[in-house]
Amino acid sequence: MDIPVTGFVVHSGDEDPHHAHRLYITSWDGRPVHVHPFSGTTSYDVGHRHHYAGMTEPAPSGVQHVHGYFAATSFDDGHSHTIRGTTGPAIPLSGGGHYHYFEGVTTVNGRIPHTHRYGGNTGNEV
Repeated sequence: MDIPVTGFVVHSGDEDPHHAHRLYITSWDGRPVHVHPFSGTTSYDVGHRHHYAGMTEPAPSGVQHVHGYFAATSFDDGHSHTIRGTTGPAIPLSGGGHYHYFEGVTTVNGRIPHTHRYGGNTGNEV
């Protein structure tokens, strides 16, 4: 099955030849795509917490959808964690647009191996 995708590639200015360009998808199967900002603070475990921020993966506009997300947490107590998952479905905003709920558990890390819980709502679509 072929799905038409449009977008553009931008040189990122990085010196690394394996990651010198970034791909930005602008439509998927004829529908414009959008992303959402997200940020938050993890649960307090083993004497500390972490902060995180990022943008979701693109998803089509105008249809029911979810977004993938990925971010590295702040470096606290000598380590960081990774968060990764899929948001819930779109939740309409009264003034237009929508947001998504997300939650999960970080990867294991630290001198005392542990995880943190995280969750919240994305920002409005961009």
